[in-house]
Amino acid sequence: MSDQHVCGVHVVLAALKSRPDLVEEIWVSDARGDKRIAAVLNAARDAQVKIHKSPRAALDRLADGVKHQGVIARMRETPVQKEQDLKTFLAHLPPMPLLLVLDGVQDPHNLGACLRSADAAGAHGVIVPREHSAPLSAVARRAASGAAETIPVFQVVNLARTLRELKEAGIWLAGASQEADTDVFHTDLRRPLAIVLGGEGKGLRRLTQEECDMLVRIPMAGTVESLNVSVAAGVCLFEAVRQRSTHD
Repeated sequence: MSDQHVCGVHVVLAALKSRPDLVEEIWVSDARGDKRIAAVLNAARDAQVKIHKSPRAALDRLADGVKHQGVIARMRETPVQKEQDLKTFLAHLPPMPLLLVLDGVQDPHNLGACLRSADAAGAHGVIVPREHSAPLSAVARRAASGAAETIPVFQVVNLARTLRELKEAGIWLAGASQEADTDVFHTDLRRPLAIVLGGEGKGLRRLTQEECDMLVRIPMAGTVESLNVSVAAGVCLFEAVRQRSTHD
């Protein structure tokens, strides 16, 4: 399946509502006529997006194994932004920004789930390295459940350099590591902040860890040693949100 295609009712509807300029055309199952499909069709008509009514078998072939729920859209371009756009973005952030940095998350499902957690927490943007990172593919977009079309994602060439630029912009870097002495629930996160998480299995790379202002761990009460990266992202982001809302 092409990375220019996104699948699923919620994902396609989010794209039509938030970035209709990026949606070229949609395919809708001719066997569905429920309210959710009607909402997709109405949004597509409002955006003047071409609609194809197709049999289920044709959608299955187009989706190539990705669950589509009877709806597929073709996008004009990926919403990933480049490193040169980051400085302008940083200059226009609010006084207490919240960012998520992913150091080598290579599973597209995990990438999409991290975007979903970041969007849900109200994070202002996500930063990923260009190399050794999952692309914002159809699989990642579906896992993001619409967040890939709403939250800015920046792809950078040199992550360590970008982390230094964040610090120069007044943003503190909190790296998640199970080897940290302090847990995230006893760390003051009420500051301009970027949560930095490592990839599956290996965690934060040494250079990334050295750039962090602080390292925090998520306390584990059971027998497992670590959490899935998207779950860890949710825990850390929402702890920052909790602290900020408690002390407003």
